[in-house]
Amino acid sequence: MRYKSLLRIAIICFVVFMAWSPIKASAAVTLKRGSSGTEVTKLQKTLKEMGYYTYPKITGYYGSITESAVKRFQRDYSISADGKVGKSTRSALYSVGKSSSLERVSIMNTATATKAGSFDWYDTVQYIWKRGMDAVVTDVETGKSFELRRTYGTNHADVEPLTKDDARMIKEIWGGWTWTRRAVIVQVDDYIIAGSMSAMPHAGVDSQRAEKVVSSRSGGYGRGYNLDAVKNNGVSGVMDLHFKNSRNHNTNRVKKAHQVMVTKAAVFIKNMDF
Repeated sequence: MRYKSLLRIAIICFVVFMAWSPIKASAAVTLKRGSSGTEVTKLQKTLKEMGYYTYPKITGYYGSITESAVKRFQRDYSISADGKVGKSTRSALYSVGKSSSLERVSIMNTATATKAGSFDWYDTVQYIWKRGMDAVVTDVETGKSFELRRTYGTNHADVEPLTKDDARMIKEIWGGWTWTRRAVIVQVDDYIIAGSMSAMPHAGVDSQRAEKVVSSRSGGYGRGYNLDAVKNNGVSGVMDLHFKNSRNHNTNRVKKAHQVMVTKAAVFIKNMDF
């Protein structure tokens, strides 16, 4: 009788302990808020490589920041955004991380570069990077690269990703389609140029012929000329890429926020080992 009473007490204590203890990732099928351990550390590192986890430290604890990062990833990859890492999210996360985030890093070839730095858009860059030409672009913070084609733009470069993989890489780096500016370096022929890029596709419809007058252009641009020359690349319309002294199209003014990123990229280039 005494043995049974002690056993019952032990079971109750164990249940209470488990209820109030942090969930260890190694023992959990699904990672969620409250989980901790090496699997959470691995998750945070993967999300950070892809641009979703923005907290400066890898904590190994699944809190609100990690949950928000997971939700952003899930929304981008059409997974139910519950903030939990179950079988489907884990499979998508690590397959994407392996196929794009890791293998497509550093496709820039610095060995061919003879001129590098911050070059004036009007005096130099618009003539080096002509419309229809492709370039390799690398994000300064993550080191991840993708390819773009300059298709339009006079005050700055209007650009489009070449493929769906390039579009996916851009979306991973920026954490979604956004007007947020990031410092980038652009390689065109033997030039490496400091730039500032935002990742909001606009003014185009991928399914319609380029330069045709269309309605409901991307980015809320309404009716106008279809600025979408690269087809089946995963986006509708163009993105903005600024350089030293380039200007906005609508105001014809130099945007300070872009120039700050251009300067950041120029400092990065200065410290590169060619």
